[in-house]
This record gives sequence, structure tokens and C-alpha cells, in this order.
Amino acid sequence: MVSAFDEMRGTDGQVRPAYRELSAWLAGVKPDVLDYRRREADILFRRIGITFAVYGETEAQERLIPFDVLPRILSAAEWQTIQNGLKQRVRALNHYLADIYGRREILRAAVIPEDLVFRNPVFRPEMNGQKVPHNIYVHIAGIDVVRVDADTFYVLEDNARTPSGVSYMLENREIMLRLFPELFSRHRIAPVENYPDELLATLQSVAPDRASGEPNVVLLTPGVYNSAYYEHSFLADKLGVELVEGRDLLVKDQIVYMRTTHGLQRVDVIYRRIDDDFLDPLAFRPDSALGVPGLMSAYQAGNVTLANAVGTGIADDKAVYSYMPKIVEFYLGEKPILKNVPTWCCREPDDLAFVLDHLEELVVKEVHGSGGYGMLIGPMADKATIATFRAKLKTSPRGFIAQPTLALSTCPTCVDAGVAPRHVDLRPFVLTGRDQVRIVPGGLTRVALKEGSLVVNSSQGGGTKDTWVLDG
Repeated sequence: MVSAFDEMRGTDGQVRPAYRELSAWLAGVKPDVLDYRRREADILFRRIGITFAVYGETEAQERLIPFDVLPRILSAAEWQTIQNGLKQRVRALNHYLADIYGRREILRAAVIPEDLVFRNPVFRPEMNGQKVPHNIYVHIAGIDVVRVDADTFYVLEDNARTPSGVSYMLENREIMLRLFPELFSRHRIAPVENYPDELLATLQSVAPDRASGEPNVVLLTPGVYNSAYYEHSFLADKLGVELVEGRDLLVKDQIVYMRTTHGLQRVDVIYRRIDDDFLDPLAFRPDSALGVPGLMSAYQAGNVTLANAVGTGIADDKAVYSYMPKIVEFYLGEKPILKNVPTWCCREPDDLAFVLDHLEELVVKEVHGSGGYGMLIGPMADKATIATFRAKLKTSPRGFIAQPTLALSTCPTCVDAGVAPRHVDLRPFVLTGRDQVRIVPGGLTRVALKEGSLVVNSSQGGGTKDTWVLDG
């Protein structure tokens, strides 16, 4: 495997400009001080109550996401490149969704295959011809970005449904400010604390035109047993909006109302953290107890905004991902600023043949997989695992894509043995409103804490870091 680019020391071993102050600071800090601060961070996170649920075991278990006390640092110029690429990408995603559920010009132009859309389980025929407020489908996007050298950033995944993780971005910064004020004083760091204000402004801006006065926004959660419930309650509190479950809402005359102690209150915007299937038992799964009966009728009547829109899954499907460079060029007439990882769609016979011949070298992912599950990392897999995946690919090739094993960049990370490089990715959050696109500088850096591991997902043993974008 190609050696990874070290973000602190670069290819020549010299400390890169963005990391000079951190490197100098580390040189003067004793290892036991770092270890003490790391343990103090764990105590603070436990006190705050930031946990996530891991499923698929005997029963769901609440776990603390490991937090690394050394920040990941990006220069202003590096961030500008990333930000420009993110805005371009999300603009293209919104054009694509409006087209797929509208005129379907991209299908008529044969840029992407029709069956990739119409046979996709996350395609929502209920959205055909449906106008959404202000023609925005993806209000909140979490775009996973990785780096392979000083100048090259790849998009690894587009999260256009209900992206999570922003609470960790905000809490990581809060913890770092408390534990390392002396390190902050040596840098000019762009703030992320205004994210809740930016999110609320975005949500209010996309309220239906017929909303009267200041739009009423609520956050819809599946409830306390959801793995991301902490984030739901955290964000509702920061936004100053009501955290509601399906039973707290009702639809009357195609208008959504919230039950309150003062009677019914109209709702204009729902920031929903519930998957499409469970939103409305009258439109989707009739056995859903999480949603709101009649919600789709209010949505289709244009009386409420759902953020994100119903049907956005057709934009972050991993098979659709492989066509993103063509999608960007088709709608915007521009070359992508952020690259796509070369991708083989196993639904294509030639691609499948190549993947089967090179399984030991590739990363194979389920098209609808998430959280690092259902994944093969060929160079690190044993023969039995490779044989299992070979059988899966032959049985249902449409369910998989494959990519080369990227040498993700590394950052200095606090480990038991001291400070060592570990692989990282970055999830910035892109907010698209009626008036503008907002991106707070930075995002959630996830880190693979196990030596040599490329899997950064918290459910697979990964942790998080604070992300510093230098201000000027």
C-alpha cells in the first residue's frame, strides 16, 4: 500500500506551516500531561453524557466515542479549496434531485442508467413531480472528505439524508477550549460555535411562502432509543426549538400542528431525523409508530418543509456516487473541484470481473451500507473473508461497489505509547438555505485509533478530533 501523507510533517519530514505552533508546543509538553488531559476529556464527555448506541450485539450498548486531544489543523488556503468544492458538490446534488423527480433530463441524456434510479430501493415515486419549497432538497449535507497528499482531496461519501455528528464537532471544540487555553492562544482559529445559529437561519429561510410571521421550526426524533438521540436533544436545545416525536404532531386540513399545553401550534419546518420509511404510516410503512399520519399530504400541499426532503437517498447512494463527476459537469458545466475516488460498480459486468480478480487489493462496500459495516478492506482481510465477499458479489453484484485502497492522510494522535500518526477523514456540514449556502470552517474529523486501520467510524473503534481552520 502507498505510504500515507502526514499532515504535520509532509513528504520531506519537515513540519508544515499550519502545524508549526502545535509541533513546538508538543516538544515542550511532558507525556504525562497529555495523558492527564486525555483522561480529563473522557471525564468531561461522560459528565456531559455524549454516548452513542452500538447495535448488532446481544443488545444495544451505550458507548463513549473516544476523543483525541490533539487537533487536526488546516490552513485557510486548504479550507478555501475544500469549501469551494463542497458548495459545488451540494449545488449539483440539489440540481440532480430536482431533475430526477422532475423532467429527468439526465436520464434522457443517458448520463446515468435509468435502472440505477428506478430500481433503487431509496427512490421515492411519491416525489415524482412534487415541488419542494424553494426547490431545495438537501438542506443539511455531511460530505466525507479524505486527503491523499498536500493538494488532493477526495469526496469519499455524500450524506444527503440525515447526516449526523455535528454535536461532536461542537462539543469537541468546547472541550478543547477548556483543556488547552494555552494552545488556543498560539493560534488564530476560525470559530464553529455559530453553527446552531447558522442552522436555524437556514431552516427558517426555507419555510413555505405561506408561513406567517417567524417560521415555527421543530426537530423530529425517533425517540430516546435512537443511537443519535443525544445529538437530537443537543441540537434542539442549541437551536431553541421543540424536540418532538411523531405523537407530538398531528395533521389537520393538510397543515401540521404541534400539541402544546396551550393548544395546537402550527409547524412550518420539520428538521427530521427519521428515515423516509417511518415518516408517515399512511404513505410509507403502515407499521411505523415513529411518524405522523398525513404528514406527506401536508408536505405535498406545500404547507410544511421537511429538511432534508423526502427521497434524497437517491443522491447519496454509493452506486450513484460513481457518477458524481458526470453529474457535476451535466448540471453545472464545471469540472469537480473535489475528486471522486475511482469506483467500480459491480452491477456492470466488466467492473464486476475486474473486482473479482483484484479483491485482495480493493475496498468493497455495500451500496446502502453505513457505519463501516458490510465492508471488505482487501489488503487487511483473511482468505475466508475474501471468499465470503466473492460469493456475495457473485450472488448480488448490484448491491456493491469497489474502490482502490486509498492511503488516507495521517495526523498526530495521542495513543498509549505517546504521540503517533493515525489515519483521518473529515465531515464538514453544508447548510443550503433560500438565501445562501453556509459552511462553518472545519467539521468533524474522525480518526482510526488502531495502528494501521483505515476505518474511522465510531462503531468500528474510531474516535474524533477537533478540527482547526486557521483564520488568515
